[in-house]
Amino acid sequence: MSHTASFHAIEWHNQQLHLLDQRVLPHQHQVLSYTSAADVADAIRDMVVRGAPAIGITAAYGYALDALAGRDLEAAYKVLAESRPTAVNLFWALERMASLSTVDPHALVAEAKKIHQEDIEANLAMGQFGAALIPEGASVYTHCNTGALATGGHGTALGIIRSAFADQRIKQVYAGETRPWLQGARLTAWELMQDDIPVKLVADGAAAQLFRQGNISWVIVGADRIAANGDTANKIGTYSLAVLAKHHGVKVMVAAPTTTFDLSIASGADIPIEQRPTSEVTSLNGQVIAPEGCDAINPSFDVTPSDLIDAIITEKGMILEPSAETVAMLFAR
Repeated sequence: MSHTASFHAIEWHNQQLHLLDQRVLPHQHQVLSYTSAADVADAIRDMVVRGAPAIGITAAYGYALDALAGRDLEAAYKVLAESRPTAVNLFWALERMASLSTVDPHALVAEAKKIHQEDIEANLAMGQFGAALIPEGASVYTHCNTGALATGGHGTALGIIRSAFADQRIKQVYAGETRPWLQGARLTAWELMQDDIPVKLVADGAAAQLFRQGNISWVIVGADRIAANGDTANKIGTYSLAVLAKHHGVKVMVAAPTTTFDLSIASGADIPIEQRPTSEVTSLNGQVIAPEGCDAINPSFDVTPSDLIDAIITEKGMILEPSAETVAMLFAR
């Protein structure tokens, strides 16, 4: 199977990194160019690029940019590592770049390109594994954005949906809007429509009513960090979806490359949860929607316990009934 997305969110050419600005989608198609690690770190922090695999790839290119410019690579590592605290792929990619023990900029650019290509290949493998679990004619529900915008290409959860649709297994995708950044409304709906995959947008609060009607086969989501026992940190709202799915007999599938696992963390209780500015909750597209002085909370992620997850799909295979034992078995292969 080829890289099937009809667009590219991350590209490298002319010794520059080019990112599709996801803050202005779907109404504008704007590509921004970067030449320094500090500017790339700002792009990650400001959500120009988001999604754990895409953040890792972008950080690798950011590190290579400072190598090309002859800048201090320890400083590049530090500024990139501080950009987002939850997505473990960020730290994995930076460690891989730093572990090359070279300041040869061309070798570092080549390594970043390799990380990018490996992610696409992993996504395609995940797509095949995950699609095999989906019955023909299925309707599925997804949350946040986990497609070619969030990865090197194809996608994790959305990659499985792409592959299953190509295999004529999926007839309908429901995309949760994903407050407060509306990644489902702005990005997932746009991405699926680009590739002519049938999608219906769902207000986050309407998921329970949809599940109650009994026509959803799977909830399919990505992950930003997975603990050794299979507990999974993902976009805020994933945990509540998993609880609803359990009650209504809907299965839950998590799609993530093995680089998203953090085996140094025993359970989800130890996963750091990024707290973002409360203005993201009290405002919408720069328009204040809450009373002046109203306080808010804005955790960017929540943790879904492994006992609410039916399958974790990786590029190396599936983990059914995730637990410390079944996760360890995958990594022992």
